[in-house]
Amino acid sequence: MTRPAPAAPIEYPSSDGQPMAENDAQRNAIMYGIGALSRHFRDRRDVYVSGDLLIYYEEGTPRVSIAPDVFVVFGVEDRERPNYKLWEERRAPAFVLEVASPSTWRDDLGRKRSVYAQLGVREYWQYDPAGEHLPARLQGERLTRSGYVRQPVLTGLDGTLTLRSETLGLELRAAPGREMRFRDPATGDDLRSHAEEAEGRLAEAAARLAAETRAADAETRAADAETRVAELEAILRGRQSG
Repeated sequence: MTRPAPAAPIEYPSSDGQPMAENDAQRNAIMYGIGALSRHFRDRRDVYVSGDLLIYYEEGTPRVSIAPDVFVVFGVEDRERPNYKLWEERRAPAFVLEVASPSTWRDDLGRKRSVYAQLGVREYWQYDPAGEHLPARLQGERLTRSGYVRQPVLTGLDGTLTLRSETLGLELRAAPGREMRFRDPATGDDLRSHAEEAEGRLAEAAARLAAETRAADAETRAADAETRVAELEAILRGRQSG
């Protein structure tokens, strides 16, 4: 009896062939979101932050996938992945942020919104860098038993929009003419990207070096002064003894 050939393993690609972003504003927002949230949760080994990564949610069906611009999963190992298979990880993203572009914003409000609700994504936010596509430059929804419910957005006197995430414990702010920024309400500080953190560390190192140089110069001047005083005292003693 001839045994049937074993089924070939199913391949789940790590790329869908689509670019990360269509323009600089969209790319900058995506990279900032991933970098800032990765840094914020860097001490949590059970929090996975990623973006523009294919999420497969139907085992055996590699053609069915979705790729959030930025997402956060709680309760899974923080490690590098070629893609995210929901049946292996057993945890759906708790937070998803989509950054609107001319060709993606309709999908963000339609198909993706439905899929995220199906997967159980607790918070689904959208950010429109140009303010040209969505009803508001910043908007978010929280999942309830009846589906997604729009969350209130605070508008500051200067026009800054602020959304508070219960899931992340953070705020997302979009000020007129500026790029979006996550803020930690506990400290009042904006979350910095990897590049901003590197620049900050360089600035701090330069300030320390300058302070150490000033201190060293002061010590040198003090030592020179002590030496000069000792020399003058020696000269004075010599005159007195003469």
